Amino acid sequence: MAEVNSGARGKGLGTRNCLAPSPQPLVPRVLSPERFSMVHESTILHGNLIGVTMSFFRTIAVGGSALLFAAACHHSPADEHMGHESMAVQQSNQPGGTALPPSAMHTNARLASSPRHGEWVRVAWEPGSKDSIQAWIVYPTNSSAKAPVVVVIHEIFGLSNWVRAVTDQVAADGFIAIAPDLNSRVRGGPSMDSLSADSANKLSRLVTIPERNKAIVAVAKYAMSQAAAVPRYAVIGFCYGGQTVWGHAVSNGTNGYAGGVAFYGAFPFANGAALVADSMKKINKPVMLLSGSKDARIGATMPAIDSIMKANGKWYYGSNYPGAVHGFARAQDDPKAQRDEVEEKANLDAIKDAWPRTLAFLRTNLGVKK
Repeated sequence: MAEVNSGARGKGLGTRNCLAPSPQPLVPRVLSPERFSMVHESTILHGNLIGVTMSFFRTIAVGGSALLFAAACHHSPADEHMGHESMAVQQSNQPGGTALPPSAMHTNARLASSPRHGEWVRVAWEPGSKDSIQAWIVYPTNSSAKAPVVVVIHEIFGLSNWVRAVTDQVAADGFIAIAPDLNSRVRGGPSMDSLSADSANKLSRLVTIPERNKAIVAVAKYAMSQAAAVPRYAVIGFCYGGQTVWGHAVSNGTNGYAGGVAFYGAFPFANGAALVADSMKKINKPVMLLSGSKDARIGATMPAIDSIMKANGKWYYGSNYPGAVHGFARAQDDPKAQRDEVEEKANLDAIKDAWPRTLAFLRTNLGVKK
């Protein structure tokens, strides 16, 4: 069963920094007459998926291996995230247009200006399940051609506005994009209400790799069942979501799975510091790992990943961008309270290479000609 809140795009107002987000108050918005007219009540029957459109407009909510899970995005006082605690204090130099996903600073503007149709949906975890996953789905503007699906997996801080904006960018690039809230069950049920960063962080650690895989399969099947969809999907994810990309690659997903892109995501199966090669051997689809050289924890594992993947004939590409941080896709050149223009440029350079590379990967493996 899937409930759908359609029409309005749910412009969110409280952007949080992935690297050390701080919750911001939700500010009520007044819909313009033309936006209000788009919010209506309807019931959509799609196979065994029932959608219910809400007549209101709300803002965004935010068993595998436990060996690396706790460390996947653990933010100790000395870790690589702490240099990004403060939100940016000046205007970013991020170029205009929609060639890249927005930085944290530009998230709300991107959501507010998107011409694409996005909606909240609730999808059953498994057929017959009474539990649902909250997800944000966005469709490309070219409705004359069918499109494959890309599942976008959030960081450890939950389904934030920034992740929704990335989902919008994936749709702008020609895919049906869907971002599930992997915390839907552990938070007590699906919701569009935001969680504090601390709460989302703690809850995310309770969601195992098998549970995350169930969510990906569920939303991928939902998206692929849409009339405008091609029955193929790939997965991209960031930080905790990047780790989830690896977990899904090991499971080999469901019918239609074509590969994944892990942005600074740790391989989730290890014995101490040693990666479990037998888990990596199970991967049958292409995987990319895109990280920053200032993320020493993930960088330290990249030579072993490269060696194991290539030794077993797996398609793999890894890039460790010089001077870029963990979370470079969100940080980009947003200025920190204590400026570091060299780092800001390195982050922007990293996403300028990583995003086109991601699109090329997706188009190749999902069979899109461009």
